[in-house]
Amino acid sequence: MTDTFRLTRRALLAAGAGAALTPAFSASRLMAAEANEVVVGTWGGDFGNTLKMAVDDAIMKPMGYTVLQEISGPVPRRTKILAERMNRRGSLDVACLADFDTYAASAVGALADVTRERVPNSAHVLPFLRKSYAIPQIYSAHTIVYNKEMIPTPPASIQELWNPKYKGKIGLSDFLYTTNMAYAAMANGGSMSDFGPAKKGLEAWKALDAKVLASTEAVGAALKSGEIWMTIIAAARGYMWSQQGIPVGWSIAEEGAFPTTYEACVPKNARNLDGGFVYLNAMLDPSAQTAFSKKMGYLPTVTNAKLDPDLEKLIGFTEAQQQRLWTPDLSYIMKNQAQLLDTWNRDFKG
Repeated sequence: MTDTFRLTRRALLAAGAGAALTPAFSASRLMAAEANEVVVGTWGGDFGNTLKMAVDDAIMKPMGYTVLQEISGPVPRRTKILAERMNRRGSLDVACLADFDTYAASAVGALADVTRERVPNSAHVLPFLRKSYAIPQIYSAHTIVYNKEMIPTPPASIQELWNPKYKGKIGLSDFLYTTNMAYAAMANGGSMSDFGPAKKGLEAWKALDAKVLASTEAVGAALKSGEIWMTIIAAARGYMWSQQGIPVGWSIAEEGAFPTTYEACVPKNARNLDGGFVYLNAMLDPSAQTAFSKKMGYLPTVTNAKLDPDLEKLIGFTEAQQQRLWTPDLSYIMKNQAQLLDTWNRDFKG
């Protein structure tokens, strides 16, 4: 398609507001624009940049697609899908979200089914990551990440997160309240289907003057400066920080760790349903998968993406570590998310 005919939806709306399209313009040109444009809701920063480089430009553009990234936080993206699900057409063709967000959207019937016919590369997805309503794009685990200069020995137990000798040196991301509460629950007799005991852990953190940090970037800065020595965050993030010269390591404790999977889905009412599935297929391409591993430290979700052995040593999980990963009860998290946030704010931050 030539540049003359590459009109975006925004351009069409701006040019045609309040006026009917002329017969010579409307049918063929509008259909061409819609068929070749894919609107992707995503994070910005390293994620959005890597997505643009490895998927939008490297794979989609040569196939004749124009990709528009709609950058926002995950809550607005999920809210948009849920709010628009009864509309004839939604505003996103693809949404990148965490696993519990795609689960919530699927639970109300907002997502189109992912099949091998629609997404051929899904045949290579690791069995434990397969879903019928989304593709797993990248995965890691929220582990104990620590400053190696302050804590030379990798923490072997999640109980170290409540060790009195680290008073004032534990920092927790406000954004990861669900993960933090999962750790607090598991440390106090709870389970992935019962976060009730987390309250005891939150109160203990508060007594130890654990810090609440507003963003992932703030956590990294605090680890770098020595303001905090230990946190709970993705091992992949620890890898990224180590590549930036921050002296951090990560540890999957003997009790396990909370897995984190970032997925992508196509709303049932996407304007470009076919283009959305082409995009999901491109996200599973081995070249796109390894690009995210090299840049961000997340593991591939497909069996045919091979990592360099040296990189595998830095970011990979052993079989024993994989077996220790917890299995989140996504139904429980979805049903109790408002209560979890209230408990986090009231009993820890309050």
